[in-house]
Amino acid sequence: MTSMSNHPDLRAELEALTTEAFRPELAEIDQLPTLEIASLMNGEDATVAAAVARRLPLIAAAIDDIAARMARGGRLIYAGAGTAGRLGVVDASECPPTFNTDPSQVVGLIAGGPTAIVTSIEGAEDSKELAAADLEKLALTPDDTVVGISASGRTPYAVGAVEHARARGALTIGLSCNAHSALAAAAEHGIEVVVGPELLTGSTRLKAGTAQKLVLNMLSTITMIRLGKTYGNLMVDVRASNEKLRARSRRIVALATGASDEEIERALAATDGEVKNAILTILGGVDGPTAAHLLEESKGHLRAALAAATG
Repeated sequence: MTSMSNHPDLRAELEALTTEAFRPELAEIDQLPTLEIASLMNGEDATVAAAVARRLPLIAAAIDDIAARMARGGRLIYAGAGTAGRLGVVDASECPPTFNTDPSQVVGLIAGGPTAIVTSIEGAEDSKELAAADLEKLALTPDDTVVGISASGRTPYAVGAVEHARARGALTIGLSCNAHSALAAAAEHGIEVVVGPELLTGSTRLKAGTAQKLVLNMLSTITMIRLGKTYGNLMVDVRASNEKLRARSRRIVALATGASDEEIERALAATDGEVKNAILTILGGVDGPTAAHLLEESKGHLRAALAAATG
């Protein structure tokens, strides 16, 4: 590994970042009892939600723009390196089982490729060109959204992803944890959640990682709510791919309709196990094919399909 001392400019740049700041008051943390360290860490974590709250108007504006594009068939694409990249991959990978999205609809790109999810890929984060090459494979359109994720806000891979996407006409969002970041400046929506210095100097998998996770949760979840993937706070597009999810499907239909177990089983059988369709057959008094047609007409929005079914 190349010594930091050979890169004085980068060293100075990092030292100026809030996320990299040294906290002298914690210099003896390794001498403290375990419970006290845990208490300190918990106290630090408790400040993250407030930092996210300060950016809610920016987050909401970004979500509305994402949802408008995804409603036209666009994709949500995360791009980051290291922890930031892994968080994007996690959020993307959880959308198909939660919202029954196609795996191509929400995509997580990490510098260095899938291997980098579990192994550090030397130098991958330093390449804007690598980000451009990864995005070229996806053939971006103006309906796509690319979210560059970087705690420092300076990671070349994340900045390069946003710059490339913007040049292709896609919507761009820059999520970082430092103010006045290059990433936010490069994006149409700059979201800077400033969480302050970490418990361990520069360990941005801690508060910064938690902040990024919270924001990514919002971007994907609220976008899916806007796209009609939920009915109230019920995951009516959940894919019943295992026993737990099959049991959850039945519970969701029960919560939405109040129907008996027998009626729920009949509805699910008539709709090939599709939760949203089953709810519509029960509440709308229609058969399976009609439910499927009404949901197609309403672009998957159950409330709109239910209104059409009941006149």
